[in-house]
Amino acid sequence: MNFTDLGLAEPILRAVREQGYETPTPIQAQAIPAVLQGGDLMAGAQTGTGKTAGFTLPLLHRLAADKPLRDARGRVAIRALILTPTRELAAQVEESVRTYGKYLPLSSMVMFGGVGMQPQIDRLRKGVDILVATPGRLLDHHQQGTLDLSNVQVFVLDEADRMLDMGFIHDIKKVLAIVPAKKQSLLFSATFSDDIKALADRLLNQPALIEVARRNATAETIAQRVILTGRERKKELLAQLIREGDWHQVLVFTRMKHGANRLAEYLCKEGIPAMAIHGNKSQGARTKALSEFKSGALPVLVATDIAARGIDIDQLPHVVNFELPNVPEDYVHRIGRTGRAGAQGEALSLVCRDEEIFLRDIEKLIKREIPRASVPGFEPPADEKAEPIVLGRMTIGVGGTRRGGGGGGGGHGRGSRPQGRSAHGNGGGGNSNGGGGGGYSPNRPQAGAGSNGRPASRDGRGPRSGATPGSRNSRPGPR
Repeated sequence: MNFTDLGLAEPILRAVREQGYETPTPIQAQAIPAVLQGGDLMAGAQTGTGKTAGFTLPLLHRLAADKPLRDARGRVAIRALILTPTRELAAQVEESVRTYGKYLPLSSMVMFGGVGMQPQIDRLRKGVDILVATPGRLLDHHQQGTLDLSNVQVFVLDEADRMLDMGFIHDIKKVLAIVPAKKQSLLFSATFSDDIKALADRLLNQPALIEVARRNATAETIAQRVILTGRERKKELLAQLIREGDWHQVLVFTRMKHGANRLAEYLCKEGIPAMAIHGNKSQGARTKALSEFKSGALPVLVATDIAARGIDIDQLPHVVNFELPNVPEDYVHRIGRTGRAGAQGEALSLVCRDEEIFLRDIEKLIKREIPRASVPGFEPPADEKAEPIVLGRMTIGVGGTRRGGGGGGGGHGRGSRPQGRSAHGNGGGGNSNGGGGGGYSPNRPQAGAGSNGRPASRDGRGPRSGATPGSRNSRPGPR
C-alpha cells in the first residue's frame, strides 16, 4: 500500500513525497481511512510508529475539503484542536501540521506555557484553523477570553496515557466542557489502562478501535539489557560505557530533576559533554539542549520522563536507564525513543539491588525477562543490601511496599505524575528472550534482543517501521 491509495488530497501527497515517504506505517494505514470516514477513533500505538501523521494527514484533508469558518469576531475559527501533554510534543506535532499542510490554505499555531501569553494572543487574533496546545495554557487563554473553541470540529487527544500520568484529567474534563459536544474525537495512547478506558468512554462515541502492537509492548528492534552494578558506581560505569563504546548520541533517564542535574555535571567533569532537561529548566534552555542533541552536537542528554516526552529522533542508537522508573509503563515510553523506523536500537538499564522491585514490575508488564549482564570491575558488591527508595513524599520499601503522601514530591513539581499512583499496569502477550550472563562489551554490537495529586505546573512524530537506513526514498511514512 502507498499513500496514494489512502484517498488523501494531492497537495498533502505532494508534501509527503517531498519528505521522502511513500509507504504508510501500520498505524497510518489503519488510522487514516478511519479518520477520513468521520467517526471517533481510539488508537493504541507506541512512540515512533508514525501515529502523529496518522491523525495530522486525514485532519488536514478534512479541513481543506471544507470551507473555512469564522468565529463571532469574524476571525478564522479554530476547527481542529490537538491536545498534548508536553511543550516539546506540542511543538513537534504543530511542526508536522505545517510540514504536511504547506500546500494547503490552512493556518496553525502551537500554544504552551513557559513563554509569554501576549504573542499567543496576537497570533490568535489573526485567526487559526488548527491549534496544538498543552492543557494548562489552553485553559489560561480560555479563562482570559482570548480563545474561542466553539467551532471545533475535530478534537485530538495525543498520548492520553501520559496526560493522565501527569495529572491532567481535571484539565481534560474542563476542555471537554468547552468544546462542542458534536465533533470528531480521536484518542491516541501508547499504553492502555482502566483510566484510559474510562476517559475513552467519556470522550468517544462508538469509536473504531485500532491497535498496531500489543498493549504495553516494546519494539522488536530494541535490544534490551540490564547491567547489574552497585548503587555508588553507576556514574563511573556510565562514563566508561560511553567512552569505550564511542557513543555519540545517548539519551539517559533519571527519576528526579536534581539527579539529572548531578549526573550531567558529573559527565561534564569527566570530559563528556552533557546537558540535563526537566521541568525546572526554562523553555529556552530545553529547546537549546534538544536542538544540540538532535543535531549531534551534544552527545549526552540527561532527562526526566516528563521532559523527554517530546524527543523524536531518527535512529537514536542508545537509551540508558540510569535509574529504573518506579512506574513500569514509563519503561516502555523511555526505550521507545530508540529502535525506530526498523533500525536497531539499544536500551541499557543500570540496576542496583534497590531497584530489583522495579525490574520485576517491568518484566511482568512487558511479559519477558530482560537479559542480565555485568561489567568487570563494576559488579554489585557482595555485601550491598537493598535500601528503600525515597521519591518525594513516598518511600518504596525493599519489599515493594509504598508508603507516604501523595503528589508534588520528588522534585518533579507541577506536571509530574502524582507520587502515590500505582506502579502496575496492563500486561500483554509476547515472547521471552533468554538472558545471558557474562561480561558486557559496550563497543560490541548487540543483536536485536527486544520484544518489545494535582500536578505542580500546568505545562511543562511519524511513519517509521520498515525503513532502510540511508535510503530516504524507502522510508515508509511521515511523522
